[in-house]
Amino acid sequence: MVRIIYHASHEQFAPSHLLQLARAAAAAGFDAIHSSDHFHPWSRRQGHSGFSFAWLGAAMQAVELPFSVVCAPGQRYHPAILAQAIATLAEMFPNRLSVELGSGEALNEKITGLPWPPKEQRNERLLECATIIRRLLAGEEVSHQGYVTVNEAKLYSRPQTAPLLFCAAISSETACWCGSWADGLLTTANSSEEAFEKQTAFAKGGGAGKPWLIQFSFSYHPLAQVAADEAYDQWRTNILGTDERADLCKPEHFEKAAAGITKEQVIEKIPVFTSMKDLFERIETLQATGATGIILHNVNRQHELFIKDFGQFNSDRMIKSGLESNHTTT
Repeated sequence: MVRIIYHASHEQFAPSHLLQLARAAAAAGFDAIHSSDHFHPWSRRQGHSGFSFAWLGAAMQAVELPFSVVCAPGQRYHPAILAQAIATLAEMFPNRLSVELGSGEALNEKITGLPWPPKEQRNERLLECATIIRRLLAGEEVSHQGYVTVNEAKLYSRPQTAPLLFCAAISSETACWCGSWADGLLTTANSSEEAFEKQTAFAKGGGAGKPWLIQFSFSYHPLAQVAADEAYDQWRTNILGTDERADLCKPEHFEKAAAGITKEQVIEKIPVFTSMKDLFERIETLQATGATGIILHNVNRQHELFIKDFGQFNSDRMIKSGLESNHTTT
């Protein structure tokens, strides 16, 4: 079964509100929860950026579902501290946590005041940090000097089974690069063709047979105008190209870079859905790619309505499927 996963966006909701949404998502039938990880939001209109690992402790206690979180070790997070955070959560909530490691963006990482390295060096640092985190989760004492320095670090509170460490990769090039070392892949896609391209690259790089997740961003509202308006309000900064946004370090910089983007350009990039039937049809095309899970991110802030409508449609769909199955059997 392909998991349908609710995306908890810390950029768009206060942590207390996001906890309520996670509870609602679990009640509506989502199979898991995925957490973003930001120090700054993409824009001041979004207006939030709670600390994901503090929130995860509360959310995993409140909601008995698997959780995952994307984060970038090496600058804002020292890998030993990140390994400790991962180990603590995984020890308290066995077999319910996975982590997606990425090379990061200046928006969140430059707060340390350290130089912001180019992409190639960020990838090298990411692999170095992933290796350190794995060793610490395995119980080793680690000393290391490279992009980061670790001195005689050892974790004493560890889970019996270490969580999977996925790689978060937006491009096919990065997906191929991480195939050999990552336990799985997290990528983005709006279509099955785009998803296949990135999964094929991951497999070519050594990731064949490993789990992989697709994060699918869209705007849902029964009123098309509302769905389009809120996608434009909340997510126009995010349709900037990866190279364009990689070095922007403040929400104001994103807003300035996106000043000329029109609503029409946004809805060309961000699918708009006014019915759950249409949304589920798109989900089914993504499920057919063989992905382990589909992470649904409704980019507007009408999440109570989205979760309610998702739950009702999914429940009706399951009942209908059960009735058809029983009819076929008899």
